[in-house]
Amino acid sequence: MAEQKDTEGSRVSKLIIQYMPDLGWYEDLYRTLHANPELSLQEEKTAEVVATHLRKLDGLEVRTHIGGCGVVGILKNGPGQTVLLRAELDALPVLERTGLEFASSKTALDLSDNIVKPVMHACGHDLHIASLLAASELLHKSRRAWHGTVIALFQPNEERGAGAQAMVDDGLFDITKHHIPIPHVALGGHVMPMRTGMIKTRSGVMGSAADSFLVTLYGRGGHGSRPHHAVDPVVLASSTVMKLQTIVSRETDPRETVVVTVGSLHAGSAANIISDEAELQINIRTFSSNARQKVIEAVRRIVDAECRAFGSPKPPLIQHIGSFPLLYNDETATDIVSRAMKSHFGANFGTDATISTGSEDFANLTSPLSIPSVFWNYGGIDAQQWDDAVQNGKVEDIPGNHSAFFAPVIQPTLSVGTEAYATAALAFLL
Repeated sequence: MAEQKDTEGSRVSKLIIQYMPDLGWYEDLYRTLHANPELSLQEEKTAEVVATHLRKLDGLEVRTHIGGCGVVGILKNGPGQTVLLRAELDALPVLERTGLEFASSKTALDLSDNIVKPVMHACGHDLHIASLLAASELLHKSRRAWHGTVIALFQPNEERGAGAQAMVDDGLFDITKHHIPIPHVALGGHVMPMRTGMIKTRSGVMGSAADSFLVTLYGRGGHGSRPHHAVDPVVLASSTVMKLQTIVSRETDPRETVVVTVGSLHAGSAANIISDEAELQINIRTFSSNARQKVIEAVRRIVDAECRAFGSPKPPLIQHIGSFPLLYNDETATDIVSRAMKSHFGANFGTDATISTGSEDFANLTSPLSIPSVFWNYGGIDAQQWDDAVQNGKVEDIPGNHSAFFAPVIQPTLSVGTEAYATAALAFLL
């Protein structure tokens, strides 16, 4: 049996080597995508680039505008398993400071608050797009060697955790609407601040669930010289922020991982004016449904109690504004993918990926139909830069995802991303 597995792994590597497309073209595509990012819900031009390229692959069916700007390519190649490969389209409202020749100078109106903001591919989605398009060409060229169906899915609005659900709600797997077959397995990966060339996954929990809340605290405005005639929402907000920290330090079992972050606090407009209200944006990360429920209840209880204590003129408004599901790798499917990746990547592959407090909406594609899924991370940091940082104890200084300085080295990162998609897919198609 072990010999058979090794033979299958060798076959995957041979196919990848034999049918690997010219990655120089995809490197240029990556630079173009990086220089022309689009915010969530506005990925029209990026989606058009993707759809145009997929249509060049003879026999591949293309569906567009699923759940917004979502694009799906379907390559049917006889009987066999159906494998879904996923990449993301959207960028972030970040001012790029990488200094790259192809750095973004784009700005766009953010539809969430109607403010014009700088835009940057600060999370690596541009690299995911280029990698999945290259892998799609590889699988198309090698289709005489495998059987089944490949679904290349390019998802919008991942950064806000809503794109995957929007595609499902738009009938992604309603065979009568988009004629997209239901996959037997869903596969995805993400470039991370790791040494380029490295790739890692794990069975079971891979990333946290997340919930975000917009909280409005109400005070009574007045002149800064007469605070006794007002209810100061700035002080109320400050006290609330500090009390929220006790959820982790005093209400959570130390053996349980929970994160509570107040990422935004807005109140007031001048030094001598006590405002009428303050707004907090709160984000929580949890790894179990029980912890999630307890933390959400604690947030609501603390916010309400602080408002009562300060004599707030009316109860706070607590709005749930976003969520991400738990990222969980199916054990059986992960074992299949891991064997193939170990055979192909050798010592550069590991099954000891660190469980992340970061979040992904990938599971929203699969959970409605209980589709097994596997997710992996791969490195994008220049090898010498990484090794020097490790030697000098400066790994934390390396810019990571969502940083204005995040700039994955193109190679070998693009090659690894492409090979990972192809390797994982072929593990189910051969």
